[in-house]
Amino acid sequence: MSHQLSHIESDEHYLACFGVMRELRPHLPDAATFMAQARRLGAQGYRLLAAWQDNEVKGLAGYRLQENLIYGRFLYVDDLVTAQGARGHGVGARLIAALREMAQREDCAQLVLDTGLGNALAQRFYYRQGLLARGMHFAQPL
Repeated sequence: MSHQLSHIESDEHYLACFGVMRELRPHLPDAATFMAQARRLGAQGYRLLAAWQDNEVKGLAGYRLQENLIYGRFLYVDDLVTAQGARGHGVGARLIAALREMAQREDCAQLVLDTGLGNALAQRFYYRQGLLARGMHFAQPL
């Protein structure tokens, strides 16, 4: 199956992404809140890449270019999701490949993402894509 990849810029396209993003982030209350937050994140360098098929969003990758003392310059993947009905058709792999190419063009040393410890299916997918576990992410609600 062929999927068109494009960055999301318009309100109409953000709204078209909401259902798929909510599969990954079910705590998002509504499309307007999602769009407002994504636009605020955009001011911090966040971009949303969508995989489209037949005018429907089948997958999303939210990412940003960053730099720190651990990785140097790197591309961080905030969000990666394939719509339930499109899983197993190469959408996620296509998005990862596009992110990897962008990172290389931007002279990044690493492609980095986090996933939940209990998300074995995602972890297996990431390993198949050549990503390796290198640490644990710690957080504390405030």
